[in-house]
Amino acid sequence: MGFPKGFLWGGATAANQLEGGWQEGGKGMSSDDVVTNGTNTTPRLVTYTLPDGTKKAEPMFTLGAVPKGTKFECHEGYLYPNHDGIDFYHHYKEDIALFAEMGFKCFRLSIAWTRIYPNGDDEIANEEGLKFYDDMFDECLKYGIEPVVTISHYETPLALTHKWNSWADRRMIDCYLKYCETIFKRYKDKVKYWMTFNEINCLGMIGWMPAAVAGNDKQTLAQAAHHQFVASAKAVIMGHEINPDFQIGCMIAYSLAYAKTCNPDDVLQAWKRSGWCNFYSDVQCRGYYPSYKLKEYEREGIHLAVEPTDEELLKQGTVDYIAFSYYMSSVVSTDPKDNEQAGGNLISGLKNPYLKASEWGWQIDPVGLRISLNYLYDRYQLPLFIVENGLGAVDKKEADGSINDDYRINYLADHIKEMEKAIEEDGVDLMGYTPWGCIDLVSASTGEMKKRYGFIYVDKYDDGTGDYSRSKKKSFNWYKKVIASNGEDLSND
Repeated sequence: MGFPKGFLWGGATAANQLEGGWQEGGKGMSSDDVVTNGTNTTPRLVTYTLPDGTKKAEPMFTLGAVPKGTKFECHEGYLYPNHDGIDFYHHYKEDIALFAEMGFKCFRLSIAWTRIYPNGDDEIANEEGLKFYDDMFDECLKYGIEPVVTISHYETPLALTHKWNSWADRRMIDCYLKYCETIFKRYKDKVKYWMTFNEINCLGMIGWMPAAVAGNDKQTLAQAAHHQFVASAKAVIMGHEINPDFQIGCMIAYSLAYAKTCNPDDVLQAWKRSGWCNFYSDVQCRGYYPSYKLKEYEREGIHLAVEPTDEELLKQGTVDYIAFSYYMSSVVSTDPKDNEQAGGNLISGLKNPYLKASEWGWQIDPVGLRISLNYLYDRYQLPLFIVENGLGAVDKKEADGSINDDYRINYLADHIKEMEKAIEEDGVDLMGYTPWGCIDLVSASTGEMKKRYGFIYVDKYDDGTGDYSRSKKKSFNWYKKVIASNGEDLSND
């Protein structure tokens, strides 16, 4: 049987890491416009709390965005790689043509909120920004590529952070809904698939990237999450009223955690770690706060400001599908002597001796993807969509211009094999697969260009140099073959 007919093969990006043109077309400043390059500044050491209650300190370049420690703004002498991205703003026709050559059925992208409402609370939408996405969606549809749109992907109007501390304030909900109504109505005949927030569960650990909130105390982050839950539910209800054919999903960062041993304490710890993902999808898929989270809030003295209608809104505004990112798995242990850490996408754990790791220390676990698919489908019985998966690596351009990224091909092929098993052997309803960074872009976790994910190489480097020319990697033609065969041919010829 294999992959179903109509399976959505494609690739994934985000406006803040891709578009550039940060001051063009009437765009306002977003929270990501003040994020510095992770390789040319010394980030602050940020302390945050893991789901198990332990505190962790590590450099986070995203919070090194304010090198002078005063205000979220740009400072002289620092590189801001997202200002230019890979200049998709001016190259989108060329890039979409390359996606079409690979045979993309869909393209996951995000809309930059500040292209539509430059300050977030403007009375009138920016027509030039709306037209840019009109033109881009038309270019996709010309090739039969379905746009899959993230409404808010780690990018929030900076003016609203300065004004209200962004999502810590309930007034953000109305600003977000006005933005949603504008794009839902404008693109109702061009976009079918939507996601309300990117990796919403990352808000449980750090406030800046997911919500543009200054401050990481648990009370503030919990309140910000509640505001996003209500906003998401209202957006789902509104979207279905505007176009009943809309498919509107949530999006979480899924990080599978294994117990290091069969010690029941380790198993319990692994279950607690899973709550980092499950809480957010529980609210958005089931429509209510799970009891384990309410008990946690009670223990920690967290009190949410909740309006009388919120409970009903969460029930009415559940999502149509679950989108998620999957890059790696980790191991947890209750033994204090276990301290050999692995790298990770915001959240990490102990090294797994059975797995290899990427150059950035992220553990490569294709079988873990199959396990994750089964966990999610068993829990919610909703269609699943893998909207991020991939290998960040340093790609070498040979003298003849070729880029032989066999390591990326092997990584993706192994994960696709496990996806097929989840569909064919386990009965999981998987609707699509969009590997992350289908074209090289700025890495969100490190602010680097050298950490590349794409099938397409972009001539841009961490020092700001490069002519932005595009060239195909070996994986380009490999993925083209995968899509043409609907996942049957994974050979690396």
